[in-house]
Amino acid sequence: MLWFFLIFSTLCWGIAEIFYKKGSLEREKYSHLKTTVFVGFFMGIYATIVLFTQGIDLAAFPKNFLIYLPVSACYIISMTCSYFGVRFIEESISDPIENSSGAVVPILCAVFLHETVEVPGIICIAVIAVGILCVGFFDKKGKADRRRKYGKKLAIWAIAMPFCYMLLDAVGTFLDIFYTEDVETTLLVNVTEENLEHTANCAYEFTFLLVAIGLLIFLKAKGEKLFSLGEAGNAPTITKKKWVMDANGTMVKQKVTFVPWYRKVLCQKWKILAALFETAGQATYLFALSEGSGIAAVILCAGTVITSLILARLFLKEKLSFTQYIFIGIIMVGIISLALLEG
Repeated sequence: MLWFFLIFSTLCWGIAEIFYKKGSLEREKYSHLKTTVFVGFFMGIYATIVLFTQGIDLAAFPKNFLIYLPVSACYIISMTCSYFGVRFIEESISDPIENSSGAVVPILCAVFLHETVEVPGIICIAVIAVGILCVGFFDKKGKADRRRKYGKKLAIWAIAMPFCYMLLDAVGTFLDIFYTEDVETTLLVNVTEENLEHTANCAYEFTFLLVAIGLLIFLKAKGEKLFSLGEAGNAPTITKKKWVMDANGTMVKQKVTFVPWYRKVLCQKWKILAALFETAGQATYLFALSEGSGIAAVILCAGTVITSLILARLFLKEKLSFTQYIFIGIIMVGIISLALLEG
């Protein structure tokens, strides 16, 4: 089952990255927030199922929800940053940077936990850092295009988002050590070896759901509809005769042209599919990690990037320079080597 979980999660997250890109429109101001809403609602549905099927202590869960809040916040904010950045930059650039968060975790452990990073680990971290810097350095044409199209300020914010994800995700992973590494030392209460990770995961996903609800209220206050026509720009309309009230307050039958609800949903199909595949990957990755942490870390981290790079080239027609692909390859070597060392 380990390999099924690994392959399933890797493919789901790699596909989700492509849908994130397709659903993140430059012209749709709150596109990244809408994506967060969809992900939050799918996460909430899955968390509800897990909460009642994995032996989680329901009485202690509200407390664990609050205890785990710092970790959840890091993960959710980092993902929202990613959704914003991918509106303006290539998936082929953002994804390798984001998944380099694993190189930051050993640094945090060394600084705050006084753990020793061996020489091979230091070399891997340095290789990843050089690869990231060079991918950005050789993105001169992309930088010029973004500055001309969006302006210097927005172009800088866009390229900064993958780095924000990388740092916040690394902090979240670092904090996660205190919660899920050992049932004897965890900060969570009334958990067992069997439900420790599921309890933490449920707390994260329910936090995501609450954030989604909050964002939905924010969008409503801004007069922005969740199922707007943002991805299509327009959608096929239908005309029907309906009873409507005229200026005199009399009900009359008139022809009304409108966009039916199902077509509005289809206009946001890429965001919905991204949220669905994100949640599907989330549903199996915990089982993969629990069955084989070392090899799972390698495949989940590196495999997702490789999958998204291939799909971005095939379906998004993204094309980087040969030099950039070389340094992305260097990043991948560093990520795989570091994951093997950590495993």
